[in-house]
Amino acid sequence: MFIARQKKQENIAEYLLYMWQLEDILRSCRLDIHLVEQALIAPAGYSEEQKKEVREWYEGLLMMMKSEGIQQQGHLQINKNLLLDLTDLHRSLLKDARESQYIEAFYKALPAIVEFRSKSGHQDVSELEACFTALYGYLLLKLQKKEISKETETATKQISHLLALLSQKYKTRDLEPE
Repeated sequence: MFIARQKKQENIAEYLLYMWQLEDILRSCRLDIHLVEQALIAPAGYSEEQKKEVREWYEGLLMMMKSEGIQQQGHLQINKNLLLDLTDLHRSLLKDARESQYIEAFYKALPAIVEFRSKSGHQDVSELEACFTALYGYLLLKLQKKEISKETETATKQISHLLALLSQKYKTRDLEPE
C-alpha cells in the first residue's frame, strides 16, 4: 500500500504496472487474506497500526477482485479506468502540436508497438494498453531470469521512454490550473 501510494504520486505508469503485478501476487495467494498476511504483510516489518491499515487495503483489493470476477485473470476496474484516463491523455498529446517531444517518442516506439500487437494477438487493444502489456511481459521475463533479445531490449526502452513522458505529462497536468 505504501509503495503503491508513492508510485501513484511519482510515476503513474510504474503505479499501474505495480498494481498489475499486485493483482497477480494476490492471485498467487489464492485471494486469501491469511496467505497475503503471511507473504506480504508479516515480512514487511510494519508497526501494528501499519499492519492494520495495510491489511484493510489488501482486504479491499481482494473484495474488489472477487466482486469483479477477476480471480483468474484480468484487471481491477480502477486500473482499467486509470488506463482509459492515460489513453485519453495520450491521444490529446498526439493531437497537440506543442507536444513534439511526446509525438516523436510515440513514433519511435510505434514500430515496436505494432510488432508486439501482431505477435501477441492483441490487435484489439489500444496502443497504450499494448505498451503496458509489453512492459509487463518484459518485467515478468526479467523476474524469471529468461533471456531477452536485443530487439526486445531496444523496443522496451522506446516504450519505457514513451510511458515516462506520459507519466510526466500526467503529473504536470494535475498540477496545472484549469
